[in-house]
Amino acid sequence: MNSAILENKKQEVNNVAEKFEKSLSCVIVDPRGLTVQEATDLRKQLRAEGVEFKVIKNNISARAASKAGYSELSELFAGPSAVAFSENDAVAPARIIFEFGSKYKKLGLKGGFIEKRIVSTEQLAEVAKLPNKDGMLSMLLSVLQAPMRNLAYALKQVAEKDNPAEINE
Repeated sequence: MNSAILENKKQEVNNVAEKFEKSLSCVIVDPRGLTVQEATDLRKQLRAEGVEFKVIKNNISARAASKAGYSELSELFAGPSAVAFSENDAVAPARIIFEFGSKYKKLGLKGGFIEKRIVSTEQLAEVAKLPNKDGMLSMLLSVLQAPMRNLAYALKQVAEKDNPAEINE
């Protein structure tokens, strides 16, 4: 093989390995059966959430995954494969791909990782049900506010019971 081509492939493996290392999560799918329009729609949805979706040669993906410390993922790169990388939101790729897959029924999930842990398709399905980061923060805030809100409501009820005329004025 030509040394220039070999060097180019090594650089490509290094670039993909860097994506694996920088990403909070990665989801590997089988895009077989998607039309061009459906694939474009999926890419738009993923891009809107800051997720990069790429079709990469299996050999390069497998080598890059091994180089990045995800050798368990190498076996998933058989047949048509596409990879969704997210550096910002660990849940976004799984959530978007599952929503899209439930709509089109053509997207085959292979596996991936979330925050440096290899996860199965079943685990990805569970993660996909979680809300995004903003949704989780609002749920946490609601839980933190609940005791104070309940205390204020209870105090108001006690005050109304003791002095109903003064509260209403």
